[in-house]
Amino acid sequence: MASGETLTGASAAAAALFEQAQHELRCFAGDPAGSIEAALADSPDFAMAHAFKGWLYGLSTEKAAIPVAKTCAGASARLAGTERERAHAEALGLLAAGGWHAAGRRLAAHTAGQPLDALALQAGHQIDFFTGNAKMLRDRIAAAMPAWSEEMPGYHAILGMQAFGLEENADYAAAERLGRRAIDLEPHDGWAQHAVAHVMEMQCRQRDGILWMRGNEAGWTDRSFLQIHNWWHLSLFHYELGEIDQVLALFDGPIYGGRPALALNLLDASAILWRLSLGRVDVGDRWTPLAESWLPKARDGAYAFNDMHAMMAFVGAGFDDAARDLLAAQDEAMTGGGDNAAFTKKVGRPVTLGMKAFGERRYADAVEALRPLPAIAHLFGGSHAQRDVIALTLIEAALRADDGFLARDLTAKRLAARPASPLSALLAKRAGALPPAG
Repeated sequence: MASGETLTGASAAAAALFEQAQHELRCFAGDPAGSIEAALADSPDFAMAHAFKGWLYGLSTEKAAIPVAKTCAGASARLAGTERERAHAEALGLLAAGGWHAAGRRLAAHTAGQPLDALALQAGHQIDFFTGNAKMLRDRIAAAMPAWSEEMPGYHAILGMQAFGLEENADYAAAERLGRRAIDLEPHDGWAQHAVAHVMEMQCRQRDGILWMRGNEAGWTDRSFLQIHNWWHLSLFHYELGEIDQVLALFDGPIYGGRPALALNLLDASAILWRLSLGRVDVGDRWTPLAESWLPKARDGAYAFNDMHAMMAFVGAGFDDAARDLLAAQDEAMTGGGDNAAFTKKVGRPVTLGMKAFGERRYADAVEALRPLPAIAHLFGGSHAQRDVIALTLIEAALRADDGFLARDLTAKRLAARPASPLSALLAKRAGALPPAG
């Protein structure tokens, strides 16, 4: 618990289960949902347990989870007996109502006074990630770090979160140092593992990245619910090196072999398969089952970043009806309340239209839709590495549209930013071979 603060409504046994759930969530491993359900079964009036459950659901980006998050927010608000519990209940209520930014601000105000509330820091950090707020990814944790020290339980998670925030702000050396130290303290910290992988991805250190992931494979795969995303990071390193057989093996195995159902896992499968398709790799019939996995979410319109990845699958599999359903859901989202309306208007809608146009070989239309987006794509969430697929699709659309001027401009900039990238060199070479006039 935060600084030994009272946990309203909790027995000693429930408090212990709550601590277990927090540790599991900090590592992204184990079964925090099961642990918190056990805590609630023991102590139904446990305010922070209701809030914790609400965060698990509210941060899942699943439309079906929103009613559960709302119920948990109401329960935690009704039972709250401390400032901490009221802050969590209020922030969770804002999130459940679609107020991502407001929820993040409420948590920041709370941790300014209670910087040892690791759950509030982690929930806020995830909100910063899902809203693409790189500055707050770094500064939220930086403001709390002076209150922490290495002997405190959970310190590894503070380091891991700060490592990711530093990476998203291009402070790669410091990010890697903190991320490695976090893994030294807790080898099962999947978020810290992924933070260092992001550093190596951005620095085009593919061989280092493969060694980093393989060197602690047992740590980040042991009962980890972040492992599919970390397998995706490993696949990116192989993809950059042109090691397609390795990428396909990872897709068929740990990335999609288990047929995951959650959007946060499906988007990793879409993201790597789309990259392969950009390179004209024959992926066989892999798009069809993936698109079928996305079908139940086609009309969700709950989180624009997910919409982009669902559209990739529908386009890849030729699921035209599902693609239309997704666009209809976006129409509804853009007229509704909550922050996702803006996520969709600014980035989500044009990027899905661009992906659809690309899949239909309307490459000039894809260029028109995608060209403004790399500069503003952070507005609908995700990381630099995840959003890079937009820039890659724009480049490939320009190449296939024989737009030599734009293709050379885009690839020259990419090569300058990522000079050690074999893929950047290949794309620049292709652009250079196009006719001089766009």
